[in-house]
Amino acid sequence: MSQYLLSTYTSTEGAPTAPGSLEEMGAFMSRVIALEADMTSTGTFLFGGALHGPDASTVVRAIDADMIMTDGPFVEAKEHIAGFYVIEAQDLDEALSWARRVVDAIGRPIEVRPFQATGRAADHMPEMPGA
Repeated sequence: MSQYLLSTYTSTEGAPTAPGSLEEMGAFMSRVIALEADMTSTGTFLFGGALHGPDASTVVRAIDADMIMTDGPFVEAKEHIAGFYVIEAQDLDEALSWARRVVDAIGRPIEVRPFQATGRAADHMPEMPGA
């Protein structure tokens, strides 16, 4: 099994979109809840979430010996990540099938990106002499 990031983006340009009527919001939430229930029941769902806008971010940088924190996104862009799922799938075809279901549920494009073989940094480190 491989892990995939399914992410959606939103634009920072123009007026923010209204959440819609209570009925529209209820229908949206019903679709998302059903999708996540299917992901969970098949063992596909690992983690997911919706993110605040880029204005809520803080960037931490090392400059010389100091850690500097600044408000705002690392990269100024017209689009930013709005939310994501981390899933486990047999292959890219299965991940794309889930991505289609996410698009159906939320009505936004989804980027599908595979994780490298392991998410643990220690697994990528060379053997240290004398260790």
